[in-house]
Amino acid sequence: MDKVESKSLLKKGAEASLFLSSWHGRRVIVKARLLKRYRPRKLDEKIRNYRTVHEPQLMHEAKKAGVPTPAILLVDIKNSAIIMEYVEGKQIKQVLPNVSQEQQHELCVRIGVLVGKMHRHGVVHGDLTTSNMILTGEGKIFLVDFGLGEKTSELEARGVDLHLMKRALQSTHYKLWEDCFRSVQEGYSSVLGEESAKKVFEKISEIELRGRYIEERKQSS
Repeated sequence: MDKVESKSLLKKGAEASLFLSSWHGRRVIVKARLLKRYRPRKLDEKIRNYRTVHEPQLMHEAKKAGVPTPAILLVDIKNSAIIMEYVEGKQIKQVLPNVSQEQQHELCVRIGVLVGKMHRHGVVHGDLTTSNMILTGEGKIFLVDFGLGEKTSELEARGVDLHLMKRALQSTHYKLWEDCFRSVQEGYSSVLGEESAKKVFEKISEIELRGRYIEERKQSS
């Protein structure tokens, strides 16, 4: 890989590892997609190459919609790796429990606005959690990790995206999640408009009902 200096592992996920490194004198994140030995070699290479190219494209589309994302510095298809800007800040996951209720509301409204802008532009994140949102020292919220995202305006995909956000809030911020999610919905509605947002929120309820039905069928079988 082009002049990437010593790397320190930040996170090892199922699909990729994140490293903090130095590249041409600046701090960067290197996202390297892992070889999956259980897949046929050619198929694995095709999947990793596609995702390596597709993720920066989605991030660029999100940026065009007005959603801050890390700058892409290099796409290394040969090594299935992306070199991107290191965003200095804290995960929203770390911030929410340690600020006032008023600040929680303000942050979550802003998150809803960003998700709304992204959806309006036809980008679905695919993993909307407070771990994938960085608050910088200047107060800017960056969305990161678009590895599971897609370019679509389908109502189902939007509903799934926000349903995942709701589930993430419930599991990570169980004492705050109801107020936080209402604030997210408020910000989201301000961008998409009440009618369009209502359809997405109804889709979330539909997805939850499907999940409960499947679970009940499992238990009764």
